Formats: sequence, structure tokens, C-alpha cells
Amino acid sequence: MMLARLVYQRYLVRETLAAIGLVLLAFIALFAFFDFIEELRGVGRDRYGAGVAVLSVLFSLPGLIYELLPVACLIGTLYALASLARHSEITVLRASGLSTGKLLRTLYRVAGVLAVATFLLGEVVVPWTDRLEQNLKAGALNKPFAQQGFISGLWIKDGNQFINVRHPLGPAYLEQLRIYRFTPERALESVLEAQSARYVEASGWQLQQVVRTVLEGETARVEEAAEEIWPSAITPDLLSVLMVAPERMSLYDLFGYTRHLSNNKQNTGRYEIAIWKKLFYPLAALVMVTLALPFGYTHDRVGGVSLKIFGGVMLGIAFYALNGLFSNLGIINAWPPFASALAPSALFLLAAGGLIWWVERR
Repeated sequence: MMLARLVYQRYLVRETLAAIGLVLLAFIALFAFFDFIEELRGVGRDRYGAGVAVLSVLFSLPGLIYELLPVACLIGTLYALASLARHSEITVLRASGLSTGKLLRTLYRVAGVLAVATFLLGEVVVPWTDRLEQNLKAGALNKPFAQQGFISGLWIKDGNQFINVRHPLGPAYLEQLRIYRFTPERALESVLEAQSARYVEASGWQLQQVVRTVLEGETARVEEAAEEIWPSAITPDLLSVLMVAPERMSLYDLFGYTRHLSNNKQNTGRYEIAIWKKLFYPLAALVMVTLALPFGYTHDRVGGVSLKIFGGVMLGIAFYALNGLFSNLGIINAWPPFASALAPSALFLLAAGGLIWWVERR
């Protein structure tokens, strides 16, 4: 009995993993092709050639896999179960004593492996490759490295200082820097302008060609210096975080930047939601296999495999859309970050539970 159980478990795991891998490869090929077509529009500008376009698409692949893994898990599991049901293999297994709980636990082994892979991708690989992609494009197009600034450049708050960097050429090298310092009473105290700033590990930021305007009551005093040390809590590591969207940051970077925003009394809602999403997102694989399970039991009441695959694609799109929708609604309405991040998975898990209950009663 134990041997028979191991045989069908390995068989289900192998079939499910193969189907998920096939679906994921198809998705990657499709989306990478569209991304490459999009990148070709920039070929010919400055030093942006076809080689840069290819490298850009390659660097974006880990992020693509990270986003598509839950959807591929749903469609692949659904396809594997529908194929088994079409050949009456599910019926035979159930007649042999395979309960829904045992089948679900077997599928959770597959989902557990994919959840770990998703977490490692999001924590280790995606932040690194996204930064490589941004650096590649910035160098080829002669653009600033930070992508989350305004037309006037990058703005950062550090205590009672507001820093504007017109040209952030790299995490450790900035050009056309302007620092507005305020008093505790929120009155403008001084404005410092520097041609460039280079970060040196031992001493901090070294400013070049400095002009400081100091406000003293109704008068102003101008000071000039060829070089000056600027003490600041802002580091290249903190600036490099701005190259990656919050959803693509690692938890370490998210915690660090959220702490910086909190210390400077800035809104941290978007980054707190991103933290909870990073924690819950890998568990979406478990939700997806749960949602796919009822389709394996409905071969005699629902259409063929193609219809089920179409249904899986629609459910995957709905999950992807709800994931983004609840994040934006959470930011706009100041919902608890925990609830905003958990809501899509919770809704789909409830739907999966309802479908399993309905199928079991039929």
C-alpha cells in the first residue's frame, strides 16, 4: 500500500511539474518576444544597439518568471489534472482510496518547491538583474540611473534637509546637487549648490565647487569652497534602491528604505504593502494548485481540456489584476498593508474552497 502511494505521488508530482514547466516556458517565450519588439524601438538612439536590447530582455527574464510563476502554476496544474481526468486516471485513483486531502497534499509538494523558488527569485535574483538592466539602459542612453525622480531630478529628504540631484549618474556619483536646509521651525536656513558629489567610504560625500547661500534674517551671505565634506545618512546603497520598483526590491532593501522614510516622517504605505506582498506572493503557488484541483474532478460535467485551460488563463489574469488593484487601493485608501497584500490570495483561496466543497457534494 505504501509503495503504491509513493508511485502515484511521484507520478502526480512529475506530471504536474512537467506541465507547469511547459506553460512557464511558453509564457516566457511569448512575453520575451513582445519585450524584445518593444526594446527594438530604442535601437539607434545614442549607444543603444541590438546587443543592448537583447541583454535588456535577458536581464528582465528573472522578473518575468517571478511574475508568471503563480499563473503558470495554476494553468499547468489545471492542465495536468484535466489530462489525467480525461484519461480517467483521477477516477481510478479516487476509486483506489485517494481522497481529496491526499491529492491536495501531493500537489502542495509541487507548490512548496515553486514557492521557495519564487521567494529566492524575488529576494536574490530579481533585484540584482533589475539593477543590471537599469545600469545597462542608463549607460546606453546617457540617462540618470534613478528612475523614480521628477523632471527636476531626484528628490530625497534627510532630516531637516531636502536634497535635489539634477543628474544622479550613479549611486556613488551625483552631479548638480542642491541641498535645502531648514530650521526646526521649518524656515529656510541655507541653500547649498555643488557641481558634483562623490561618495568616499572613509569620509562620506565629497562635494566639489560648492556655493552656499546662508539666510540671516533679511540678509543673505554667500560662501564658496572648492571642496567640502557633506555628512549625511544617505548612502549609495540607499540610492541604488531607487533603481528598482518597490515590488522588485529585496526585503532587506525594503526594510532599510522604509526605515529611512519613517525616520524622515514620510509616507511608507507603498513600501509596507510591498513588504507584505513579498512575504505572501510565494504562497500564491499553494493557492493556485488549490484552485486548480476542482477542475480535475469535473471532466464529465465541463468541456474539454481547452475550455479548462481558457478558464485557467482568465483566472490567472484576474489574480494578476487583483494583485495590482488591491495594492493601489490600499495606498489610496490607507488600508492596512497586511490586508491589502493578503486580500487577493485570500479571495482566491476562499473561491477554491467553495469550488472543492461544491464538487465534493456533487
